[in-house]
Amino acid sequence: MSIATAEVKDLSTIHALISDMFKTPQTAEEWDKYRLTDEQIAFYHENGYLNNIKLLEEWQVDKLNAELVGISSAEHPGNSLFYYFFSNESGNPETVLFHALGAWRITEGFHDVLYNPAFLMAASQLLGDKPVRFWHDQLFCKPAKHGGVVAWHQDYSYWTRTAPMQHLTCWIGLDDATKDNGCLYYSPGSHKWGLLDKPELAGDMEGLMDYLTEQQKAEFKPIPIEMKKGYGSFHHPLMVHGSYENRSDISRRAFVLNVFADGTQSNSNEEILKGIPGIPEGELMAGQFFPLLFDPAVAKR
Repeated sequence: MSIATAEVKDLSTIHALISDMFKTPQTAEEWDKYRLTDEQIAFYHENGYLNNIKLLEEWQVDKLNAELVGISSAEHPGNSLFYYFFSNESGNPETVLFHALGAWRITEGFHDVLYNPAFLMAASQLLGDKPVRFWHDQLFCKPAKHGGVVAWHQDYSYWTRTAPMQHLTCWIGLDDATKDNGCLYYSPGSHKWGLLDKPELAGDMEGLMDYLTEQQKAEFKPIPIEMKKGYGSFHHPLMVHGSYENRSDISRRAFVLNVFADGTQSNSNEEILKGIPGIPEGELMAGQFFPLLFDPAVAKR
């Protein structure tokens, strides 16, 4: 074990809240205030996304941004707990895209956002009222003036080592996200196109176009998802999405929570996430690194 790992407790061993950042509802009535409406769920299934859902208060955003300052340094003592860490994953040397997976293992705030009741209730509903199990988190940060792109892609094209496809992504802003600073874009309805070939995530913005049919190109009409910080957007694993460069004077920081319905299996004998034990093909995704976050049965008691 490295010195860096020894100095920081691996929070993936704790599958419950460890701070006062959130409060777990204790009754069905308390859970009900976080439920999405039937109209919101129908919109998600028709369009492939649901945006502008308030998930964090301003003080919670401030706490996460303070933690982000520390863990974004490669010298942070918990750095070795990241599955992947890219100080700059941009395919353009003149721009910067900070991208890292595994923050939940390192700081209290990024650990406890997994147990945010507003996130958990919405995730379960959008997955068909199924129990929610954690997949992995991501940090995506674009500095002011020279932030890089995230190319058009589908999340599940990178996740085919798990099956069946019953996954969900939640993107949450730590800054106000606008067209000027590189907000998320969705192409509504593209989740119905099936699985496409995957491009380089931080490479050519338009690389995915090489894999689209003429009909798909005609239907490809991306829209900006501008949101205030603390608000989130959920999207289907086949939703085509991406984000442009940040040339503004304001940073665009965000984190992503990726989950799947309980019962998902490993679809490969290869490494699932870097540095952690693999799960043999055909076995259920579970254990220390893929904890059960929420069972909707508890919200009915």
